[in-house]
Amino acid sequence: MIAPMVRLLALLLIVWEPLNFAAAAAGAFNAISVRGTPVAVVLLARFGAAGLCIAAGRALLDRRPSAPLLVRAALGISGIVQVIALVTPWFPSNRIPGDTSLYVIWVVVYYGALLAFTRRSAEFKAMTT
Repeated sequence: MIAPMVRLLALLLIVWEPLNFAAAAAGAFNAISVRGTPVAVVLLARFGAAGLCIAAGRALLDRRPSAPLLVRAALGISGIVQVIALVTPWFPSNRIPGDTSLYVIWVVVYYGALLAFTRRSAEFKAMTT
């Protein structure tokens, strides 16, 4: 049986990450014609990160031996790609000027907490043995 917190992590990876990508992509598609290749590159990176998160969540639910490494890689890559999208002028945003640092802090805390859970949780370690 999968522990409740591990199941929650898997659902975050399978459901939340693709929804997060879809919301970002919906507003960015129109910007490709204006901003060009950088927007498309960031979109592709976010798409890849979302796909990796789905694979990691499925591996976690299926209790695959590769799940711990895949989950950590997915969380790290997804966090890095989101920070890049936030701090560069390549990706369109509707943030109030000066709020970017708050968004970056939130992304770092969110993904840092999930990564810390994968390192410290007895439930996660027990699932991987």
